[in-house]
Amino acid sequence: MLFLARAEVLHVVRDRATLVQVIVLPLVQLLILANAATFQIRETPAYVVDLDRTSTSRGLVSHFAASGHFRVFGQSTSPELADDEMLRGRAAVVVTIPAAFERSLVRTGAAPVHLDVNAEKGSAAGVVQAYTAQILAAYAAELTPELRPTTYTVHQSGGDPAPARAVPRIEVRLRSWYNPTLDYKHYMVPGILVALVTMIGTLLTAQNIAREKEVGTLEQLNVTPLTRGQFIAAKLLPFWALALIELSLGLIVGRLVFGVPIRGSLPLLYGCAAVYLVVALGIGLWISTIVETQQQAMFVTFFILMIYLLMSGLFTPIDSMPRWVQLLSELNPVRHFVTIMRAILMKGAGVSDVMRPLLVLAVYGAIVLMLAIRQHSKRMA
Repeated sequence: MLFLARAEVLHVVRDRATLVQVIVLPLVQLLILANAATFQIRETPAYVVDLDRTSTSRGLVSHFAASGHFRVFGQSTSPELADDEMLRGRAAVVVTIPAAFERSLVRTGAAPVHLDVNAEKGSAAGVVQAYTAQILAAYAAELTPELRPTTYTVHQSGGDPAPARAVPRIEVRLRSWYNPTLDYKHYMVPGILVALVTMIGTLLTAQNIAREKEVGTLEQLNVTPLTRGQFIAAKLLPFWALALIELSLGLIVGRLVFGVPIRGSLPLLYGCAAVYLVVALGIGLWISTIVETQQQAMFVTFFILMIYLLMSGLFTPIDSMPRWVQLLSELNPVRHFVTIMRAILMKGAGVSDVMRPLLVLAVYGAIVLMLAIRQHSKRMA
């Protein structure tokens, strides 16, 4: 078994293309995807129509620009120019400050602000509206007492005016647990790292036995004294170790480049990773035993990985999925390891906190290995 495992290691080391695919490409993908895969909306292009042109209206525009959520690229007193910018796609938001904005604040303590949002991307439009409400509330609280409004109103295009909101008189003290800086990379990088390790490891093991079939060496291995369990173990061990090395490099990049915290125990993290990789690589070996060519292995693997990633909670919260999908996602090993990674790295979770998903992965790994060995035995019969 060790000789066969050594042969697999030599095959990977001597094939530089495979070595780059396993080590370098996942790190490049991590550096790119960690910046691209985010639900945060920053630098939204905004156009301002300031019909008031007072110090109060200019202060509001400055707050929009300084928030980091909006990039004010144009400003005028013409609603027609603003509509044209929205139509051309250059503006995602048009903020219209009506005439007598400051006067209304002084006289009545309330003033409207019109917000036109490009709602082609529905979820993004909702986030933009929430950011706008926060900026207006913060600006209202900073105004001098003689100008401070008691209410403000945001008028949204394409619907009725939103109800007036009173400036809160209750002091709210907010504390953000586990991610106090609200850096979305701290949440996404662990999940992306799990996805990359899973994709590379599963794809390589799925092609492994299929390659043996194509080149005709599987029959030679079948006549050796190797048992079926030893054969599967020898095929799994080199990629298991390689995946752990890849995980280590990803953690180093996540820590040094993105500042991802490591609050929990690294030995616990690697112990859970060792169990999970048995599952991920075992599924790849099982795929390899049921297909005849490497091309078939790639198609089957990508089909399974697509379901894995979409139902793992990596990009969309599992809580927002239908109930039957939530129950079905319990069969997804990626979901459980993403939960473990985020819990250990961000929350400092201990063994008792991750025991349930870890036990699920352990059972999953035993079942997958048994299926792979059994399927291979049918091939040998």
